[in-house]
Amino acid sequence: MCQKCWLFCLLVWTSAVVNAQTEKVTFISYDGALIAGYVNNGAFLNCTGPNISIVRNHTRLLLGMLPSLRFKQDHSNPHNAFVTPALGVGLTFCYKALALQLPAYYNAKTATASGQWHLGIGIGLRMSHFNRRNPKP
Repeated sequence: MCQKCWLFCLLVWTSAVVNAQTEKVTFISYDGALIAGYVNNGAFLNCTGPNISIVRNHTRLLLGMLPSLRFKQDHSNPHNAFVTPALGVGLTFCYKALALQLPAYYNAKTATASGQWHLGIGIGLRMSHFNRRNPKP
């Protein structure tokens, strides 16, 4: 019974839209940003996934999940793949079509390394900005 209550509260919370004077806080399943960056001696390519965003004029601040591809040369034995899927969390700042990101990825514990979070930095484009039907003159 308690799990059903939590699920109901989660659905209500994610579907709510809160309006302030000039800012709007919303839950978005996909924002259309494609970002490349650096984390933990490797690179990543991600798109912004489910997030909570604050919008004000041309500025957008997102906090959410980041489905990613990580590119990293592995020097352990046996070798892991050069490209691996990953899910990170992070903060993304968008101004018009420019996107700057501070992602965090977790590396699981292995026999040779302890599990820990790694912070990175990224830059990219917000593709949904280019899809406007009626751009401002």
